[in-house]
Amino acid sequence: MAKAEGTTRREFLEAGASGVAGAALGFGCSRARTPDTSQAGSSPLVTRALGRTGLTLPVVSIGSAYEAGIVRAALDAGLTYVHTSGSYADQNHERMLNRVFRGRPRDSFVVGSSPDFPEYRFGGGGLSEDLGTRSDAATIAPFLEGSLQRLGLGHLDIYYLASINDPATVLHEPYVKAYEALKRAGKIRLAGIATHRNEPAVIRAAAKSGVWDVVLTAFNFRQTHREDVRAAIHEAAEAGLGVIAMKTQAGVYWDSRRQQKINMKAALRWVLRDEHVHSTVPAFSNYDELEHDLAVARDPALGPDEERDLRLGQQAGLPGLYCQQCGACLPQCPEGVDVPSLMRGYMYAVGHGRPQHARHALRAWTPSGIPCTTCTDCPVRCVLGFDVRERARAVAAMLDAGAAAV
Repeated sequence: MAKAEGTTRREFLEAGASGVAGAALGFGCSRARTPDTSQAGSSPLVTRALGRTGLTLPVVSIGSAYEAGIVRAALDAGLTYVHTSGSYADQNHERMLNRVFRGRPRDSFVVGSSPDFPEYRFGGGGLSEDLGTRSDAATIAPFLEGSLQRLGLGHLDIYYLASINDPATVLHEPYVKAYEALKRAGKIRLAGIATHRNEPAVIRAAAKSGVWDVVLTAFNFRQTHREDVRAAIHEAAEAGLGVIAMKTQAGVYWDSRRQQKINMKAALRWVLRDEHVHSTVPAFSNYDELEHDLAVARDPALGPDEERDLRLGQQAGLPGLYCQQCGACLPQCPEGVDVPSLMRGYMYAVGHGRPQHARHALRAWTPSGIPCTTCTDCPVRCVLGFDVRERARAVAAMLDAGAAAV
C-alpha cells in the first residue's frame, strides 16, 4: 500500500533504500466510496483562458477517468473539460461518456477527442505510435463521425491530431485540410495537436503554423528537457494557442512496487506554476485522487514542502516509472525495438494500475515481438535509469497473460 503524502523525508529515504522489486501488473485501481466533492465553504475553482480560443477552463480538467460515477462527480464539482480518444478502451471510454453526458446541457461541458490511426512498423523492429505522414487523411472525418456517434454528440469542442513526434507532421497539408474542413462543417470547434515525444519542436511548429488552436503536451517535473518544453509552451501561448498539459503526474510512483507514491498534488501544482499552461488532464482512478485534484484546482500554488517532496525519489535513488519518450535509447538497441513505447506501456500498467490500457496501447505487439525476452546482454542505457530489459520482459509477460485470458 502506498505511503501517505505526509511521509517524512527520512522515512522515504529509508524505504527507498530497500530496492525495487519486479513489476506486479495485475492489481485493481479503484476504491468504492461516496465522494466528497462538495464545494460548500471552499474556494472557487481557479480558471484560465484557453489562449485565444474563447474558452475558459478550470486549471484542472478530467483526464482518463474510466468510471462513470467519477466523471459525473468531477463534472458536478465544476471540472468542465473531459478528455478522451477514439483509442481509449477499445472505444468504450467514449461510450461510457455518452451515459454521463445524457441529460446535461451541451454548453455545460467541453469535450476533446482524437482519431485512432493504425500503428506503423518502426525502423527495423517493433511498432511505433508516431503518426508520421503515412496515415490516410480521408479517414479523419469518418473517425470523427464514429466518436460523435459513440459520445452521442453533434460536435466536438476540440479534435486533436495525436501522437505527433515530428514537426513536419504538424504542417502535413492533407491533415491540415481535413481539420479545416471539419471546422467549416461545424463538426469541431477547435483543432488541436497532441505530443509526448520531441515536444518542443512539435509545439513550436504548431505555434508558427497559424492553423492549430490548441496544444496538448506532456509536461512534468521529471522531464530532463522540461525547461525546453516550458520555453516552447510560452511561445505557443504567446501565439494565442491554448495549452493543456498531460502526463502531469510523472508515472504516479517512484518505484515498481508502488510503495513510494509521488506527491500528486505537488506534481500537478509544479505544472500549474507556469501560467502559460491553461489546463491539465490528470488521470484519476478513484475519488481520493479526484478530491486531491479538486484541491489543486482551488489552490494551485506550490509550497516549499511540496517542492522538497518532488526531490525525494531522486534522493532515494529511485528512477520512477515515467518514460519521457526522449528516444535516446533508440539507436542503442541492436534490434531496432521501439523501447519508448514499451516503457510507456509499463508506466500505464504499473504506475497507473491499468494493464488493460497498456495492452490496448501496445495492441499491435505480441510477446514474441519483444526480442528483449531472449536478449542476454542489453546495451540500452536509459537516461532516467530504467532497467530496460527487466521492464520490457514484464511487459511481454503482461501481454502474454492478456492473450491467455481471452
